[in-house]
Amino acid sequence: WSRSLIDSAGRNEGRPLRMLPQRLHKAWWMALGFFCLLWLSGCAQPKLMNVADDDAWSGRIALQVEGQASQSFSAMFELYGNAQAGGLVLLSPFGSRVAQLDWADGHATLQSGQETRTSDSLDALLQDVTGTRIPIAALFGWLKGAQSTAVGWHADLSGIGAGRLVAHRSSPAPQATLRIALTR
Repeated sequence: WSRSLIDSAGRNEGRPLRMLPQRLHKAWWMALGFFCLLWLSGCAQPKLMNVADDDAWSGRIALQVEGQASQSFSAMFELYGNAQAGGLVLLSPFGSRVAQLDWADGHATLQSGQETRTSDSLDALLQDVTGTRIPIAALFGWLKGAQSTAVGWHADLSGIGAGRLVAHRSSPAPQATLRIALTR
């Protein structure tokens, strides 16, 4: 590999590969830089619509639902808006979009991969997807540090100053635990 062979046309005249013309060497480095930039741009997180910082959160979310068909998931997330209109983006550990939930005017849409689900009720759509009712109005209050009430749910806001929220649902069945670790 350290020396190239003379091809049938007599090119390269037996020069070592490291002595290739400067322009080929430069082009190789430019191509490598381009592919590195392309790779890094694939790692970029998607931008959300502009909303006030008071109405936008990001971090990690985990939901564990107990019962016959116990299920759990965790993901990075970006949440914006309020209980009446907003969105939730779930991201993979590499920052790519896994699912997006948008709601407004009594209508909710969940897009995950090639699949799209719609409903006239955000609560019904979330229950269908997660297996439990998620108290959206209370969740927005909890994230702002307010002890909002939700039937069957109890939120521990003692860590909200450090960006930690834990909420448990004890009744009605199934029991569930929601954990959020905020980054902003």
